[in-house]
Amino acid sequence: MNKKLVVFIINPKSGIERVKELKQLILTTLNLDDFQYEIWHTKYVKHGKELAKQAIEKNAAAVVAVGGDGSINDIASSIMGSNLHLAIIPKGSGNGLARTLKIPLLAEQAIALINNWSTMAIDAATANGALFLSNAGIGYDALIAKKFAHSEQRGLRVYAWLVSKYLWLYKSRFYKVLIDGVDYSGTYFLINVANGQQFGYDFKIAPDAHLQDGLLDVVLIKPFPKIYGIVLAWHAYRGTILKSSYVHRVRAKEILISNDQLKLAHLDGDSLECEQEVVFKVHPNALSIIQNNAAL
Repeated sequence: MNKKLVVFIINPKSGIERVKELKQLILTTLNLDDFQYEIWHTKYVKHGKELAKQAIEKNAAAVVAVGGDGSINDIASSIMGSNLHLAIIPKGSGNGLARTLKIPLLAEQAIALINNWSTMAIDAATANGALFLSNAGIGYDALIAKKFAHSEQRGLRVYAWLVSKYLWLYKSRFYKVLIDGVDYSGTYFLINVANGQQFGYDFKIAPDAHLQDGLLDVVLIKPFPKIYGIVLAWHAYRGTILKSSYVHRVRAKEILISNDQLKLAHLDGDSLECEQEVVFKVHPNALSIIQNNAAL
């Protein structure tokens, strides 16, 4: 019987000890009667895209993204529409996609999912043609994503500090918003376009979003008293943000957002430079992933 080839793509900057630990976990956890494996290292920004294409050329059965949402996006952008399946070992900060998919945060448990070889197709989304899998945003959350990406320190405490600091400094703006052709233009604190449920750290910006419904959840947050930001953050953590009177959710396939000063959006936490207009689109069943049956 031919063994399935599984390619693990990992950023060596994550640390020598982490790479050694991963190799040991693969040896002890992956079913080597059914699978053979290779570990490839990224060497520069976006190298994961090139390595994923090489995995397709090598007829691999699956590629494993070892990292956060940014690393996952690089790989996913190259394997969409192919026969290659995506597996995830969460090693990022927020791990928004992995949490939405109920992928275990412990590497050993995430590797064990590969042995089950249960796959499903999920939707993907694009903003001006650039891929995102969890969510994209304009306004306040785009600012936070940029500040967090440039922070020398990571983790929930740093993220919470940035959210708190810029809550008081950020001013809402007027945006022209067309959602499947319907006009929702207005002044908003932020506009989030969600394929998955959360930013990460279990903060759910779109708690009802589903990765297989062929739709994007557009979450529009109107200006609110700054002190209410604490309440909104609590609602997001509890998964009840849509109950707020300042929050409106619309489901759609295509969204256009524009503003004369619009220059920045975020895609799964990575900044996207844009000029005045962003078009968001959903791509149903675009990506095959190795899923967690226990979470279904």
